Amino acid sequence: MIDAVIVGGGPGGMLAAYLLARAGLRVTLLEGHGDFDRDFRGDSLHPWTLELMGRLGLADRLLALPHFRAERFRMHTPAGTVITTDYGSLDSPFPYVALMPQVRFLDFLAGEAASLPGFELITGARVRELIIDEDETVRGVRWREKGQPRELRARLVIGADGRFSKLRTLSGLPVTELGASTDLLWFRLPRRPDDPPEADVDLYFGKRAYVGLLGGVEDWQLGITVPKGGYAAARAAGVAPIRGFLGEHLPWLGDRIGLLTGFDQVTLLSVELKRLDRWHRPGLLLIGDAAHVISPVGGNGILMALQDAVAAANRLVPPLRATGPVDEGPLAAVQADREAAIERVQAAQATIERRAAAARERGRPLVPGRLLRMITALPGVRRRSAVSNGYGPFPPSLGDWFD
Repeated sequence: MIDAVIVGGGPGGMLAAYLLARAGLRVTLLEGHGDFDRDFRGDSLHPWTLELMGRLGLADRLLALPHFRAERFRMHTPAGTVITTDYGSLDSPFPYVALMPQVRFLDFLAGEAASLPGFELITGARVRELIIDEDETVRGVRWREKGQPRELRARLVIGADGRFSKLRTLSGLPVTELGASTDLLWFRLPRRPDDPPEADVDLYFGKRAYVGLLGGVEDWQLGITVPKGGYAAARAAGVAPIRGFLGEHLPWLGDRIGLLTGFDQVTLLSVELKRLDRWHRPGLLLIGDAAHVISPVGGNGILMALQDAVAAANRLVPPLRATGPVDEGPLAAVQADREAAIERVQAAQATIERRAAAARERGRPLVPGRLLRMITALPGVRRRSAVSNGYGPFPPSLGDWFD
């Protein structure tokens, strides 16, 4: 029996596995896919994340990989462009958001973890069952590999398998839906050297929709909003309305708009906003989107998952280093450490969802540009926004176990 099995090789699961293995524990990470290369995953590494990498001694090697440094968050409204967030004002060795393909970040962490003697990575392991003993304690997981049943027993199971978490379903833990009114249609267009130096996330607002633009080294990721459940109608209308919106609001894309020729280039990102009332049961802890699905609004899902991983390591390393079972006390402590931050982020996202829905129904601009310009012109507002976006509410730091 190993110390911990972590299900899900996204940012939260990968960092949790790395930290536990670095603490000298025996950890196996199970990833359902054959690799980490999934399209349209978040690519934002915030200042808090980069400072954590620095604390771990990994920042220099990580930032040697190709990435795009974004220093601002901007909104393009009918009343003009407004800079809402200035990361360059931060007192940090990393006063920017590093936009790096998530597969590159995950491959990097997996490579660092592979040098630790207690770490094992198994890909293609789609967990289908929890091993639960007579007293209802989770003791491990089961999956099939090449048609053959496999199982792995551990003192603790950590579920980090994302917004469509299988372990969340298997856990039987109650979920609270917080409401989402929007879905996103995602696609990519090439980036050119003379393109505008866009920011962390640039939002281009029309009357009934907006486009989110994420910068990358070689391309742009774009997501255009549609009403919740509106994918079928959007698909029936084809890409012409999307191209029309881009031509009106992002004309600098020029002839590249014509490269979007069909819905086979478009991916639906169903926006969810919900969380578990309790993130744990005996022998099992859920973190990241498995415990609390974060909307793409604000681009902070990766940040929340990584902070969950640090909080989990802080609480779990001491009992896992000891002998015997891990009781629910440390698991409950992880939720207690992170719940206020998650509630604040999700409450803000729920408010944005409600306002966006109301604006669409009334045919009004989704963002009051003139008012936003006045607010962000006040001294310190852009810096406070950078602190809020770059670190999140109540950010954790590595505990005494690390020293």
